[in-house]
Amino acid sequence: MTANELQNYLHTYIPLTNAMQVTVLAAENEQLILQAPLAPNINPHQTVFGGSVATLATLAAWSLVHSRLVREGLESSVVVRRTQLEYELPTAGDFSARAIVDHAAWSHFKEQLVAKGKAKIPMLSMIEYNGVITTRFNGEFFAIRQSNH
Repeated sequence: MTANELQNYLHTYIPLTNAMQVTVLAAENEQLILQAPLAPNINPHQTVFGGSVATLATLAAWSLVHSRLVREGLESSVVVRRTQLEYELPTAGDFSARAIVDHAAWSHFKEQLVAKGKAKIPMLSMIEYNGVITTRFNGEFFAIRQSNH
């Protein structure tokens, strides 16, 4: 799944991404980067609304798992199981979320998904503004193989 295909998917199946004006900058196996502008995500303090920060961080991690599974022919239903966010600094302008996946964690996740039809994986993402990390996301996602595969 290319960055453009993922962006079209998000805008079609997760309408909030349209309202937030989310764009996919990179969709690779080990890393995924999303971006959104301040204007549609602004709060009364002229910074990014915390809910938009949480959404973009979660969305980047989810998108990395989803797009990589599609690329590897393992289409699955992927849902967030748990999250933890640490807001370290205000995000005062256009912002991005960079999700990364550990190679060993992915290997174990894929092995379990193939063997059992379900698996969970820890994921990390960071919100960045002006080259500085403002928020850190730690989460866990659960995947169930779709029955037609």
